[in-house]
Amino acid sequence: MRTIITCLLASLMAALAALPASAQTFDFPAGFAVQDIAANGVTIHVRSGGSGPAVVLLHGYGETGDMWVPMAADLARDHTVIVPDLRGLGLSSKPPGGFDKKTQAGDVAAVMTALGIERADVVAHDIGNMVAFQFAAQYPQRLRRLVMIDAPVPGVGPWEEILKNPLLWHFRFGGPDMERLVAGRERIYLDRFWNEFSASPDRFGVAARVHYARLYALPGAMHSGFAQFAAFDQDAIDNRAYLAHDRLKMPVLALGGQKSFGGTMAVVMRAAADDVTEGIVPDSGHWIMEENPGATTRLVRGFLAR
Repeated sequence: MRTIITCLLASLMAALAALPASAQTFDFPAGFAVQDIAANGVTIHVRSGGSGPAVVLLHGYGETGDMWVPMAADLARDHTVIVPDLRGLGLSSKPPGGFDKKTQAGDVAAVMTALGIERADVVAHDIGNMVAFQFAAQYPQRLRRLVMIDAPVPGVGPWEEILKNPLLWHFRFGGPDMERLVAGRERIYLDRFWNEFSASPDRFGVAARVHYARLYALPGAMHSGFAQFAAFDQDAIDNRAYLAHDRLKMPVLALGGQKSFGGTMAVVMRAAADDVTEGIVPDSGHWIMEENPGATTRLVRGFLAR
């Protein structure tokens, strides 16, 4: 009996070790380098590690590159993983402008160049989707495969209909008075997103909320966040200009949270790309790496292994 129990415990520990780490640890694997890279006129905070084909992970609003810890830990087994904070967010510099996604795609390209990476897969979520789309449009020769997760792209597909969703009132919320309203109340403001856009708000834990609220309370961070949304009109112009003469040719995985964007992610991307695979993150709302990191990682890894 003691032998059986020992074997069962060993099997359980092995199974637990094989699961992706919780995003709420915020600790990238040992051996990951952390550096601030001068890129495209700003300083981008980057974590990188692993070996093999390169993959860039782009975060969205309400989080930073820290959201990707579980996926980075998994992919680093056989990929070189690059995780930047978008300009103005996390520990990247807070410039006064340049928040259109065409400019931020240049940030990504410059980071890759600084790290000696010529081509990469790109995995993106939320506003990271919008940066990734412009990266794919401007630098198709530097992109192998693209994963877009649970957020629309300005000017692409059913964009105008999506804007009518009352949950997206924050797309037009910004300016000095709004910044004054949320100053010192960053956690209150962000809690609204974490609660309303999740299938299970309790999965976006207290540790994560405290961590991200602290980062968004840094000087200039909330201004930068509002500026990301204020740039949507220009982003739509840029994206429509691209689609007027071209479409994305690389393979695209369009993932939606089952209880969030769902299959609409594929609808958006089929309006702009020729080779789209649809996928659903089960039992998840918008915050896929908090709500179901294991399933998200498996879906992404399967696609990148094609």
